[in-house]
Amino acid sequence: MSARFRFRPRYRGVAIVAMGVGGALTALAGALGFLVLPLATGAVGILLGGGYLLSPSWRLAVTVDADGLEVGTPTRRRFRLAWTEVARLVASPTTHTCFVDGGSPERSLLVPGDGAPAPYDIENRTALYDAIVAAVPKDKVETVATLEMATAASPRR
Repeated sequence: MSARFRFRPRYRGVAIVAMGVGGALTALAGALGFLVLPLATGAVGILLGGGYLLSPSWRLAVTVDADGLEVGTPTRRRFRLAWTEVARLVASPTTHTCFVDGGSPERSLLVPGDGAPAPYDIENRTALYDAIVAAVPKDKVETVATLEMATAASPRR
């Protein structure tokens, strides 16, 4: 049995506010006559906010099954990592954040929990966290209070 967990935009509110302020500045520039700075600033706000919300990243998903995990879109696989190929798993049960180290950055995954610095969220991340922790061999799991503690204590590769 497999489960699929989609990437979601984490800062939707910021993007919507940027688009709203951008729209207001653009309308103000139009009402007052062609004012370059408000018009340009407004357009940038609309483009950046809209670009973030329409990013192709939100088509990505993590699929977990008995053999491993896979990250990709419905049409293209980014990577597949068997549970036996996991170099280490750094897990924080208090924040439901974990880092799956696949041996290289392009084969690794951060599941961002509370307070984790990531521009994305993952739907039903608690279930994804639980599935990963249950599947990775226990000798490869490092449990920490927060991921920052693991970064400070572990040597860099």
